[in-house]
Amino acid sequence: MAIYFDSRLDAARRLAAALVKYRGQNPLVLAIPRGAIGMGAALADALDGELDVVLVRKLRAPSNPEFAVGAIDETGWAYISDHAARAGANAAYLENEKRDQLATLRQRRAQYTPARPPIDPKGRVAIVVDDGLATGATMIAALHATRAKQPARLVCAVPVAAPDSLERVRPYADESVCLDAPAEFYAVAQFYREFSQVEDSEVIAALAQHAKKRERTQS
Repeated sequence: MAIYFDSRLDAARRLAAALVKYRGQNPLVLAIPRGAIGMGAALADALDGELDVVLVRKLRAPSNPEFAVGAIDETGWAYISDHAARAGANAAYLENEKRDQLATLRQRRAQYTPARPPIDPKGRVAIVVDDGLATGATMIAALHATRAKQPARLVCAVPVAAPDSLERVRPYADESVCLDAPAEFYAVAQFYREFSQVEDSEVIAALAQHAKKRERTQS
């Protein structure tokens, strides 16, 4: 029987228990927006860590924009899934899609952290969190982007994943923490009783609130 979560916050609390060994090591929790920002904030609080976002975008299948055929990070590096061609994503389509998603990433960076650069994970425990792995493409792009910045340890943290996607992601992290990988996996949302859409304003607010809270505790 698969684990079900009441909400993303419930999932974050359970993940925090599985990651408790990193408490006191000042981990950097990197949430994949928008869905995982609340989870990232809760994890950072529980682990006495710092919160930021790692910006990646899925590359959408031509006939199904909800289905990922790959993902791209802020540098323009892209992971292309093995099934991309079967889903109708040829080279020309992928180039156009990469260009569109890279433009969105630049817009979101300007929205989310306009007054500062991304927090540097170099030499730190970096925990990349998302609300689940469907194809695993966005997590792979996020881990690749974070690895390039030389963290001391790179952790993938998700509440639930498709089993094959979890195995696909594992080589990109030093450790993968997943609470459940059920065989009957159709979509991340099926494992949450409440799975509402997260808005850009919520990402901006969560980052600002966490920064203020951290300033108070360190002053």
